[in-house]
Amino acid sequence: MAMYLLYEAASGYSLFLAHGLDEIGQNIDAVRSSVTDLNRFGKVVGLVAFTPFESALDALNQCNSVSEGQMTGELRNFLELNLPKVKEGKKPKFSLGLAEPKLGSHIHEETKIPCQSNEFVLELLRGVRLHFDKFIQNLKPGDLEKAQLGLGHSYSRAKVKFNVNRVDNMVIQAIFLLDTLDKDINSFSMRVREWYSWHFPELVKIVNDNYLYAKVAKFVDDKSKLTEDFLPGLTEIVGDEDKAKEIIEAAKASMGQDLSPIDLINVKQFAQRVIDLAEYRKTLYDYLVAKMNDIAPNLAALIGEVVGARLISHAGSLTNLAKCPSSTLQILGAEKALFRALKTRGNTPKYGLIFHSSFIGRASARNKGRMARYLANKCSIASRIDCFLEKNTSAFGEKLREQVEERLDFYDKGVAPRKNIDMMKAALENAQDKDLEMDVDKASDEPSAKKSKKKKSKSQAAEDGEAMEVDKTPAAINGDASDEPITEKKKKKKEKRKLEEELEKAAENENGENGITTEDGTAKKKKKKKSKDEGGEPLIAASEGKKKKKKKSKSEDDE
Repeated sequence: MAMYLLYEAASGYSLFLAHGLDEIGQNIDAVRSSVTDLNRFGKVVGLVAFTPFESALDALNQCNSVSEGQMTGELRNFLELNLPKVKEGKKPKFSLGLAEPKLGSHIHEETKIPCQSNEFVLELLRGVRLHFDKFIQNLKPGDLEKAQLGLGHSYSRAKVKFNVNRVDNMVIQAIFLLDTLDKDINSFSMRVREWYSWHFPELVKIVNDNYLYAKVAKFVDDKSKLTEDFLPGLTEIVGDEDKAKEIIEAAKASMGQDLSPIDLINVKQFAQRVIDLAEYRKTLYDYLVAKMNDIAPNLAALIGEVVGARLISHAGSLTNLAKCPSSTLQILGAEKALFRALKTRGNTPKYGLIFHSSFIGRASARNKGRMARYLANKCSIASRIDCFLEKNTSAFGEKLREQVEERLDFYDKGVAPRKNIDMMKAALENAQDKDLEMDVDKASDEPSAKKSKKKKSKSQAAEDGEAMEVDKTPAAINGDASDEPITEKKKKKKEKRKLEEELEKAAENENGENGITTEDGTAKKKKKKKSKDEGGEPLIAASEGKKKKKKKSKSEDDE
């Protein structure tokens, strides 16, 4: 059986025919040794066809499709033109060897060409790649390297899809650093407490917070020098005057030992480091919140910035999280418990990282599993919206949060929640309204300069003795187009009014043709005319129309 080799180069597709494979045998070591020698390899493998790519963009598209295991139209035409044709009902007497197994399976599904990808084929393709420039005629030195370099750069750039505002890698690094800082600050704070307690042991029971303890330890320094003069400073740090007085009283009757000035300096320096770390942790948390609102605003609005960032970091990226089904997202972070349960045939875990959400804590014990399943479902929707929506909005996350709140009320009180389709429609309307407001704000900034110019011209005309009405008339003729920008809402309202008027006219015409009460239509027309002409007594016209209707109904009853 003949074997053809498909090689995807940076410059185009090429097809090779391998001869004498039976003589070589399927010995990989023999093939590996013969691949490096062009004379021996050229006797076995020969070029059948080569088609170059049209442009660099075409090369990038072909490379992307090959990496994803998809056969393009150009590749299909190339194979059908250059491979032997197979009659219907007969098996092909050749096979196609290629490097990508996914691409081979797709080619076999579409064209029924038998494909194979194994170590033997890969060694042959390695030889093709090594001697490719010798097989192609009229190839200048350096052309192939340039094509490979350009395609490599464009392929890498397309894979990264770099967007400064939506780099989820920054969130992953920030949440890792935040967790590390929490551990470090806790351990360092315990070290400060233990170290300073040799000097002032009573302070531990008075001040419980680690950050405040470090600040107080740095401020107090030597307890023997602590007097009533330090009361305002202590009150500012602790936030409670009674507690500050208690610290001063405890220092006077403290059981701790005295420390040398050098030891106190070291304690103060270490306390300052802990304070700096705690303050940096606060700034890092603010940075994480801002980044989450840029990258995944809906997920942050639904479940919180920290839990959302942990989900993204555990999945690897926002795209990977969006690809996860809700059942996987539910137990994300509890993989050890899951596999242990599968191994021992016990109960599988109900929740992973989403357990840190406040919703599951608020649910009752019997409803925690249900709540986790429902919350994972909504988190999956929010992550997909954030990943694939181009506009940055948190309207969907807010509505999804409302749904989870309603589900909690349903489990506790039995109040029926609203349907998902209604909530999504409301979220879409909110998002569109926000976009309209942004457009109106942008448009209103532009005519502000024109307004100021008009005011200036009006004031000048008033000084010269000209009437203000002369300035108002062009604005009335133009319909105040320069004063107020016509928004999309006004356009929609006008279109609705036109449609309603056309429907009313059509209904009146149908009633007139069928011979049914044409007086109602005439009464309506009269009403409109009277309201246009008089403009002062629309209610009288309406009452007259009603009287006519009543008289007519009475006459029909008498007949």
